Amino acid sequence: MKIEIICPLYNAEKYINNLHKSFLMQKNVDDLTITYILTKSNDNTQTILNKLGATYSLIEPSEFSHSLTREKAAMSSNADIIVFVTQDVVIRRDDWLINLVYGIYNGDYAASYSRQLCTNNSIEKYTRENNYPSQSFIVSRDDISKRGLKTFFFSDAAGAIDLKIFKELKGYDSKELPISEDMYFAYKLIMNGYKIGYCADSEVEHSHNFSFKELYNRYFLTGQFFRQNPYLDQYDTTESGLKMAAYIFKSAIKEGNMKALKEFFPNMIARYGGMKIGKKRG
Repeated sequence: MKIEIICPLYNAEKYINNLHKSFLMQKNVDDLTITYILTKSNDNTQTILNKLGATYSLIEPSEFSHSLTREKAAMSSNADIIVFVTQDVVIRRDDWLINLVYGIYNGDYAASYSRQLCTNNSIEKYTRENNYPSQSFIVSRDDISKRGLKTFFFSDAAGAIDLKIFKELKGYDSKELPISEDMYFAYKLIMNGYKIGYCADSEVEHSHNFSFKELYNRYFLTGQFFRQNPYLDQYDTTESGLKMAAYIFKSAIKEGNMKALKEFFPNMIARYGGMKIGKKRG
């Protein structure tokens, strides 16, 4: 099967060499295309891409959209499976890609996403553990009563989709979504009877160091997303957030992680406040 990796880039000079090398080292994948979409910036990403001989398109900052940029690239692809990747993931294993796409190739599910590991000892370490456990699983519409909102969890930081189905469902419906475009499409997949696979043996490292302001802004956008897509609120977003907070607090206490405990309350306030205000002003 033809596989195309689609990776948006912006100020990516510190990532691109290792990222490109990690794509090329993937084993047991015979027909792979790597496509970058570079938003113009002032760093040396374009120079590096040229030296690598990489395939890329160049867009203006005003043209970039988390949903529309990915959708446009996918709709013009002739692959069987598309793989969305963000520039800041670190891939160390040469079986990352085959483990991600194998279930789609076999017809077990229509989309899949990788396990994300956090390499810093922060609250994000526990959110990653909660969202990306050590065991693989498959979700379908039958799981909604048990999993609620998490039935629609999917990540295009490192995620694969059967392109025929992506096109059949019209991707993101040509909507400009500032965040959570992956959940938007996951909902469409599940509600149309398709399954999503979580591939714990397809690992990437993905870590951030958000300030409280950045975290607030991120959750403000998430709140706007839920306001614009209110049908998702019936799955109780507040309960999902409380379960996450409880897991973080208990895990940090168990491990004696004082850094995470010190940041816990301002971190949760930034998340909750951003989400609530975003929902009101969406």
